[in-house]
Amino acid sequence: MSEIVNKKIKFGSKTIVYGLEFKERKSLGIKVYPDCSVKVIAPLESTEDLIKKKIKEKAPWIITQQNEFLSYHPLTPPRKYLNGETHLYLGRQYRLKTDISVPPKTIKLLHGRILVPIDDPFEIKILLEKWYRKQAKFHFKEVLGQQIKLFNKYDISPNPPLHIQSMPTRWGSCTPRGKIIMNPELIKAPKGCIEYVVVHELCHLIHHNHTRAFYDLQESILPDWKKWKQKLEKTLI
Repeated sequence: MSEIVNKKIKFGSKTIVYGLEFKERKSLGIKVYPDCSVKVIAPLESTEDLIKKKIKEKAPWIITQQNEFLSYHPLTPPRKYLNGETHLYLGRQYRLKTDISVPPKTIKLLHGRILVPIDDPFEIKILLEKWYRKQAKFHFKEVLGQQIKLFNKYDISPNPPLHIQSMPTRWGSCTPRGKIIMNPELIKAPKGCIEYVVVHELCHLIHHNHTRAFYDLQESILPDWKKWKQKLEKTLI
């Protein structure tokens, strides 16, 4: 396998960064992955000028694909972490309350309240973020284990690696190597929304771009995906 070299090209106000690989093939191929990375596979005899010309011709399509992958993104407003403030968890609103009877460094949900043992906003923020990430890891792994069973007939790993990572503009993503990346902020959304994002990323392991085939597959796996996508866009704003 030839070495992949990172290149970039300007198209208007945009800069397209891409990995270039040469292979024994007849035509130049371009792939845009869910993490918005771009890979160009060129015939061995291709010149740099020809490659740049082809990429510029496909630049509108490349940018459209990248924008499509970024079309659903977190819009959670900033919080002050004060008593009485509401916080979401699995689609439900909980009111923040300091309760010194709660064990140190723990969080407790009770009767629509999210109880914390401290009253310092900065410390509450740190504690709550750790708790959200822990809950996210547990629930996302559970949902992934359930949804992957619906992809049994496809040639993908039955146990794709799951990684929890904060992302300012993404709910989820997957890498060309098949790693599923999930935003811990998604734990604030209803379970149906989490299932939608997981299914969306698993579909990308089969169809890397937002083609008709991708949407047909997503629809066959999760027929009401549009409802959950719309709910996700409205829930965390």
